Amino acid sequence: MTNIRDAAKTHTAVKDTDEAGLPPRYRVVLLNDHYTTMEFVVEILEQVFLKPHDEAVKIMLAVHGHGSGVAGVYVRQVAETKCAAVHRRARCEGFPLRCVMEPE
Repeated sequence: MTNIRDAAKTHTAVKDTDEAGLPPRYRVVLLNDHYTTMEFVVEILEQVFLKPHDEAVKIMLAVHGHGSGVAGVYVRQVAETKCAAVHRRARCEGFPLRCVMEPE
């Protein structure tokens, strides 16, 4: 007769991190426009994404020069919250700044 504990032991396996069901991550990408000031983009990066000033300036220059720049990579709920905060703050200041989420 097989003990239930022994049966459970034989069918238990440890999953590695690839199979562990880690939540998908999303890039939050700021998009360039012709109206939002560079200073406001740096402010958003510092205050919403908590970037140090030098890093915020580098990301802003990527947005300005290449049309977009990655502000950060987050799990879905955090990425959605960051996007909503950017859109809300931009509208309050009268800027059309947009950001999007992309799967990593």
